[in-house]
Amino acid sequence: MISLANAPLLLHGRDHHLPTKRRTLFTVRSSSSLQEIDKSPTTAEDSKLRSELCALVPFPPIKAAKRVVLVRHGQSTWNEEGRIQGSSNFSVLTKKGEAQAETSRQMLIDDSFDICFSSPLIRSKRTAEIIWGTREDEIITDSDLREIDLYSFQGLLKHEGKAKFGPAFRQWQVDAANFNIDGHYPVRELWGRARNCWTKILAHESKSVLVVAHNAVNQALVATAIGLGTEYFRILLQSNCGVSVLDFIPRPDGGSPLICLNRLNQTPGSPVAIGSSAGRRTSRRIILVCQGSTQDSEATVSKLGDQQMNMLGVIQAQKTAELLLDLKVSTIISSPNNACAQTATIISQVQEAADCLGADCVPRYVEMKNIPDLDVAEIFQPPTKGTTDISYLRPGWLNGLDDTVTSALRERSGQAWHSLLTELSDESEEEKIVVAVAHPVAHIALIGHCLNLTEEWLGSFHLDAGSISVVDFPDGPTGRGIIRCINYTAHLGRWSIPITRSTVDDDSF
Repeated sequence: MISLANAPLLLHGRDHHLPTKRRTLFTVRSSSSLQEIDKSPTTAEDSKLRSELCALVPFPPIKAAKRVVLVRHGQSTWNEEGRIQGSSNFSVLTKKGEAQAETSRQMLIDDSFDICFSSPLIRSKRTAEIIWGTREDEIITDSDLREIDLYSFQGLLKHEGKAKFGPAFRQWQVDAANFNIDGHYPVRELWGRARNCWTKILAHESKSVLVVAHNAVNQALVATAIGLGTEYFRILLQSNCGVSVLDFIPRPDGGSPLICLNRLNQTPGSPVAIGSSAGRRTSRRIILVCQGSTQDSEATVSKLGDQQMNMLGVIQAQKTAELLLDLKVSTIISSPNNACAQTATIISQVQEAADCLGADCVPRYVEMKNIPDLDVAEIFQPPTKGTTDISYLRPGWLNGLDDTVTSALRERSGQAWHSLLTELSDESEEEKIVVAVAHPVAHIALIGHCLNLTEEWLGSFHLDAGSISVVDFPDGPTGRGIIRCINYTAHLGRWSIPITRSTVDDDSF
């Protein structure tokens, strides 16, 4: 193993070219090599500003497009026991954890990674070794990729932490960004380490990078890459052996690269299995289903109009319906355009045939609704200058749109998001699952609303046709949404969009 433990520590972030009028509202101070805001966010606007400030220091420029694949380690013995691991190094992979790592190896077996970075902790290093397999290059271990340092908490069962530390443990649960223990702010320190990691990863002359680390540090890596602050801790889930993908795209002027979250938390198991989100059970969920592929073979913005699905799109819709069969969907809300309506109908038909298919003992009834605000095609018609030839299959393509278009998109999708939350607030059912079917660009905008981001962030996300994204609401529809996964496509089987693809040249992006 090669170690980068002594590599220089540098601070950087992402330049979103945000309005300067917002940059002077808060005082920024330095803490643990990370810029932090003196006051805790108390309103939605404060939260936006906090993330904007975290994005002001740019990443170093890159010469060629780079794809980074993040993997969390498999289940460990302390995961199984419910112990607080932190950066301790006493737990190892369980048999289930080894199997999860093997599943990830198969998932990534055809990828031509140039390099692998790993946490030096046993559970992650072993996961990296399984995934890396017979590749000849050495794995680079980096101490900055270790899990979050939790000091006196480490090794305690969760109920022991609650009994021993009381208010401090409660703050760790509900306000982790400002959690202080033994004179440290662990989440702030973690964000600083994540930024240091990006300096070293981006400086390495490679186009396809595998990073194997931990839950919290992978959250921090995703967040710092797209410019989100510490208040987003526990909002972007990382399951055992969950895979997340980030694209770094060089700018023609040599400035800070464009960065796009191509995928979040593609898990070895089902992403829709009912369980906990950030340690809390949830009974309210929105599943964003992207319409199946259409007859628009060029997939350009100028052809976002009302189209029928092609055969691949029908298969994608059927595969999604099969995945959702294990859930009892309450309502399907669809854009009125043809491809979305077709996708929604297929999901509804499979849901209502659950008893015949052996998934339920009684027939199900699914309410179907159309929301015009989910149809965003008219925003792009007629095509505005500079948008005609943009392919919406290209990561970060939304960065190329005119400001008036992105503003209109955000406003329209905001109305749709409000409608979804209103639907979710219906308390007539103990468990409420709402499926929303729309074009990928509409769902990208909805994700932005869920995370309370301005339109400058729209280019930070990518969705493929037939993919699903899952948002849980453990505190109900008035609370913060927890992103369980974004752009999940493994359910599509042989028609799945690959997690990674060759990065032989920049045109692949």
